[in-house]
Amino acid sequence: MTETPEIVFHGAARTVTGSCMELRVGKRRLLVDCGLFQGSRTLEALNAEGFAFDAARLDAVILTHAHIDHSGLLPRLVREGSAGPIWCTGPTRDLLDHMLPDAGRIQESDVERRNRRADRADEPEVEPIYTEADAKQAAALARPVALERWFEPVPGVRARLWNAGHILGSASVEIEAGGSRLLFSGDIGPEHKAFHPDPEAPQGFDHVVCESTYGDRTREHTTIPERRTLLEAEIKAALTRGGNLVIPVFALERTQELLLDVAMLINTGRLPYTQVFIDSPLASRTTGVFARHAADLEDMGSGEVFRHPAFHYVGSASQSMKLNSVSGAIIMAASGMCESGRIRHHLRHNLGRRESTVLFVGFQAAGTLGRTIMDGAPRVRISGHDVAVRAQVRRIDSYSAHADQADILRWINERRPIAGSIFLTHGEADAMESLRRLLQRDDAAASIVTPELGERYALPPRAKARRLSAGRTDMEAAVGRDWQNAYADFAVNLKRELSDIENAAARREAIERMRAVLQSYKASRMNRKIEAQSARGDRK
Repeated sequence: MTETPEIVFHGAARTVTGSCMELRVGKRRLLVDCGLFQGSRTLEALNAEGFAFDAARLDAVILTHAHIDHSGLLPRLVREGSAGPIWCTGPTRDLLDHMLPDAGRIQESDVERRNRRADRADEPEVEPIYTEADAKQAAALARPVALERWFEPVPGVRARLWNAGHILGSASVEIEAGGSRLLFSGDIGPEHKAFHPDPEAPQGFDHVVCESTYGDRTREHTTIPERRTLLEAEIKAALTRGGNLVIPVFALERTQELLLDVAMLINTGRLPYTQVFIDSPLASRTTGVFARHAADLEDMGSGEVFRHPAFHYVGSASQSMKLNSVSGAIIMAASGMCESGRIRHHLRHNLGRRESTVLFVGFQAAGTLGRTIMDGAPRVRISGHDVAVRAQVRRIDSYSAHADQADILRWINERRPIAGSIFLTHGEADAMESLRRLLQRDDAAASIVTPELGERYALPPRAKARRLSAGRTDMEAAVGRDWQNAYADFAVNLKRELSDIENAAARREAIERMRAVLQSYKASRMNRKIEAQSARGDRK
């Protein structure tokens, strides 16, 4: 008897990050991706929760690509007992050798820094969710497989990978199991992206799991020359202001695209010779992987793009700190959403300078520091410090490695007919809902589903998916801005708002009123606790 496959959504369900989907075929267990949640502190807290499955029972993982929101929990998976192979493309395997150990070091250093913070002095110490050693062990389990070649990740299940056009090594995953034909998009790249050919995959599926990051917007498509013209204008304007141009970057792909364009602009005389500091050891190492795969990349032109004399790869933390005295330079630093890494240091030292510029060139998830700055916050909190935002804040959308709404609709249309269901993942609520309505109107599949975290579905052949169990009901507060975002906004503006009150006596009164509100909540909680204890006593 054929065993109908089931899918459980453990991440990227009604949120952009944390990609993790479990495929069950009888007693066999297979994960597609195992990524970190990124965003608000409430959302990131999910990384520290235990997995909703037994890691030791997993047979294998298929990884769509090396971005941390798709791969960043693999070390924890291994730490908790998973020893099966991690199937991926060759370039992804090469990138994991750098991406995962770096993630382990970040986990350890962020925890050490957080435990040292003065504003956490009376709180219990936190532990890293995994270490660099765990990450190296996970990277060693990677097994490369060529694109478009069938392989058997677990007995009785066939799979093959297709170019997704997103980043180096990215793939969509086709799976045949229990009589059903499935496709997991991974992250899809836009048409005519630098370095990679357009996304590819066959057609005719029972069920498709598709990303929806930009499901609610259509960007103005720009060619690579047009994109370089936009970048040229931003760099010239920033240099004219006299300060630094700080660019938060993802170490993988976005850094390399920017370096390609800056090198071309300098080499053709469109930009003056400008010092470019790449302040991310990971970006330096992943750039080396790009150089090794240069023969397989498009748009490279001639010459050594990544070793341009204007480029300075910053290694040690002490070298990074020396950039505090630099002015009139381009500083690229990770992370792309400003949630960790050296970019936070550079933002602390540049956001308050009117002559500086911060240029965003990638997606900023709700609840991240990058999104807060991009949305126009006058003050932000960075590593316990209140920082005024006086720098120019700019944005270029044309570097996105994600398909926009038109690209996604085109990609799905090329996969038709889809006999069963389309699951929309990797998106915020508005993006998914906008895309869902368009697909439903177009009758793209028997059903269009936006699954919740923890939901489980049966995936029968030639029929729509059948929900088997409900998801978590506590996730709404974790998605988007959470209470900690609200607290940070309140805290950084509190002193100014108190100063606006007419006199010292009125300010003290305002403080006492705020304190009274907090004390009333505390008293209310205590009363509820006493009432609950009394009710339990009565039942006995």
